[in-house]
Amino acid sequence: MMHGYLAFDREGELLVPFRTWRNTTTGEAAGKLTELFAYNVPQRWSIAHLFQSMMNGEPHVSQVDYFTTLAGYIHWKLTGRKVLGIGEASGMFPVDTEAGAFYPRMIRQFNDLAAEYGMPWKLENLLPKVQKAGEEAGCLTEKGARLLDPSGELEAGIPLCPPEGDAGTGMVATNSVAPRTGNISAGTSIFAMIVLEKELSAVYPEIDMVTTPSGELVAMAHANNCTSDLNAWVNIFGEFAKEAGMELDEGKLYHILYHAALKGDKNCGGVLSYGFLSGENILPLNEGRPLLTRMPDSRFSLPNLMRAHLSTAFGAIKIGLDILTEKEQVRVDEITGHGGIFKTEGVAQKIMAAALDTPVCVMKTAGEGGAWGIAVLAAYLADHQEGEKLSDFLHEKIFADQEKLVEYPDQEDVKGFAEFMELYKKGMEIEYSAIHGLSFP
Repeated sequence: MMHGYLAFDREGELLVPFRTWRNTTTGEAAGKLTELFAYNVPQRWSIAHLFQSMMNGEPHVSQVDYFTTLAGYIHWKLTGRKVLGIGEASGMFPVDTEAGAFYPRMIRQFNDLAAEYGMPWKLENLLPKVQKAGEEAGCLTEKGARLLDPSGELEAGIPLCPPEGDAGTGMVATNSVAPRTGNISAGTSIFAMIVLEKELSAVYPEIDMVTTPSGELVAMAHANNCTSDLNAWVNIFGEFAKEAGMELDEGKLYHILYHAALKGDKNCGGVLSYGFLSGENILPLNEGRPLLTRMPDSRFSLPNLMRAHLSTAFGAIKIGLDILTEKEQVRVDEITGHGGIFKTEGVAQKIMAAALDTPVCVMKTAGEGGAWGIAVLAAYLADHQEGEKLSDFLHEKIFADQEKLVEYPDQEDVKGFAEFMELYKKGMEIEYSAIHGLSFP
C-alpha cells in the first residue's frame, strides 16, 4: 500500500490511527501546499495529512517526532532504520530527482508555515532518509526477525532493500523504469505511471510527479477506485450460481463474466456504471456512491453490463491520462498492465487498449503485482554489478525471456470506448446528486 500517514512520538508510539491513500479529507491542505510549492501535492500525500492536521488543530501534531508511510514503518520495525525508497518518498513530500532528496526550498517553506502554527519541530527532522534502488538500507535485526517469526527459526542479518510501496514496486514488476515506458496497476485502486523524457510544462492537480525506485521522473495518474465494485458484481453472480446449484470456482466465474463483456456493444449499449466506493480527486468527488443506471431504451444484457463495469474501472484514470497525452504530448511506446484485473487473459487488456488507444502488454507475472516487484528490488540489491542501472538489470536479467501478450487497439473498440466516456462524463451529475441525496447518518 503506497503513501498515507503514520505519525509517531519520541517513544515510537503511534499518535493517531493510520490514514491511508484513500482518505480524501485533505483537500484544503493539498490545495494550499500546491499553491505554496508551485508543485502538485495530492490529497493522499503524507505532507498533506500533516498540514491538514495542523489546520484542524489536532493535538497530536506538536508531538510528532517521525512520520512515514506503511512501507517505511514496516522497514523501520524490521531494521531499525528510518529510510524510504525514493519512489515511495516522492509520495510523502516533493523530491528533487537530480539531488535524490526532498526539495530543500519546499522544506524551508513548510517550516515557515509550521512556525506560524507554533510547531516545535523542523520538518527535515521528521522525515525518513531518501534512498535509491540498490543502496544498502539496513539488515533484519533480531527484534525484526522475531516480529516475522516468533518461533526463533528465522535468523537476523538478512539485508533489506530500500522500501517501496506498490507504485514503485509496480513499475519494477512491469519493467517500466526507463523513459517512454509506462504501466498501469489495476486492483482496489488504479494508477498509471509514465516515465518522462522531460518535465511537464505546467502543474496539474490530476497528475502526481513521483519517481521510479532509481529516481527517474514519473507522471502518475491515480484513481482511488477500480475493481472493488466490479468484484462485488462478480460475487453477486457467484451467489446466484450457488443458489442454482452450480459449482463454479472463482477463476471460472471471472472467466465467464469477463469474456461475456467481449460480446457486448463497443459503447456498452447505453449501460452506465460508476464503481466509486470512496472519493476521487481526479473528478473531484469527496465521497463515493456505487451506481448502475441506464436509459429505458438501452440494450441491457449481461455482456453490456459486464463491459460497462470493466470500462468504468478505467474511467477516472482515462481522464487523468488524457491530460498527459493531449496537453503535454507525452508519448509512450507501450503500456504494461498488472494486477488482479488482468488474470483473466485478454479481456481487461483489450478494453484498456481501447481506452488508451495504445498497445497494452501483459506478462505472465501480471497477477503478481508489487509483492513480486519488491522481491526483484531485493534481488537488485544483492546481485547487481557496480554501475549497473536498474533498467538494464531488469531488461537483461529479469525480463529477457519473459513471455508477454500484447493487445493492440482495435479502432472500433477505441471509438466505442470514446462514446462510453462521453456518457460517463455527462452522467457524473448523477453521482454528485447521489452523494448529496444519499448521505451517511
